[in-house]
Amino acid sequence: MTTRKRPREQTIFFPWERNQSFFGKRGVTRAKPFVAALSMIVVLVLLASRERTRTGIRSTRATLGIVATAVDVYRADHERKCPEELKTLKTEGYLAIDPIDAWGRPLRLICPGRKNPDGYDLMSDGPDGLIGGLDRVE
Repeated sequence: MTTRKRPREQTIFFPWERNQSFFGKRGVTRAKPFVAALSMIVVLVLLASRERTRTGIRSTRATLGIVATAVDVYRADHERKCPEELKTLKTEGYLAIDPIDAWGRPLRLICPGRKNPDGYDLMSDGPDGLIGGLDRVE
């Protein structure tokens, strides 16, 4: 008696039909897309926060330039004397905008200046609002 070999069935294994790995059995592979999406959202939030700060600094520097020009014109008209407050520049018509930074805080005018005793120092307290802080904008 001869034994006949039965033809072996050919099977096709799809990736989801194979034996799963250690992490696959616990459902970690299903969480990978969610973790990737969450990490992408965190990166985008961090980048947006940094860009908002940089935009505020650029805006404040532009405002400082406009206010510095107004202070120079005021000093030229008033025998090199600085205004008592920056608000007087607006009330007397030297300045068309409010002298505030991008974060809504008033700019600081120090006359005579620390760096230049014959001039003045004009600065913003920066994003954190600490007087003389490390992130001040000059």
